Amino acid sequence: MIENDCCSKCEKYFSPIINIKKLTCFNNYFRKEIWTGTYSQITAMSIPAGGEIGLELHDDLDQILIVEYGIASVYSGKTKNSVIFKGCANMECAVIIPAGTYHNIINEQSCPLKLFSIYAPPKHPVGTIHKTKFDSDLEDY
Repeated sequence: MIENDCCSKCEKYFSPIINIKKLTCFNNYFRKEIWTGTYSQITAMSIPAGGEIGLELHDDLDQILIVEYGIASVYSGKTKNSVIFKGCANMECAVIIPAGTYHNIINEQSCPLKLFSIYAPPKHPVGTIHKTKFDSDLEDY
């Protein structure tokens, strides 16, 4: 479990309080698992300039993406053929992706897009680190 870095008095003790902005903004991996519980999971993502998550569909889980830095171009639809541009999510916006929704996030900016994702239930094995999208694609995520 992650120790609290928000409060200097609590440094020695486990705390459920984490600095998600710091963990997200200082993450340089495409995907890094931050925390996994019984019913949900948090991962931090760094999407390079011109990069994307790639078209995904999660039949069995809901996902919420929160942008901490940059602007995300959001695409989604109920079928592969119906995926369209839905808008841009800027810092501190949330993108809600219900189970069964095709979606993609594209970084059309000139700097990395930093976001964190909440999956319910968990999606990735504990300790998952994908340094690049290519690494993620090799594991079929």
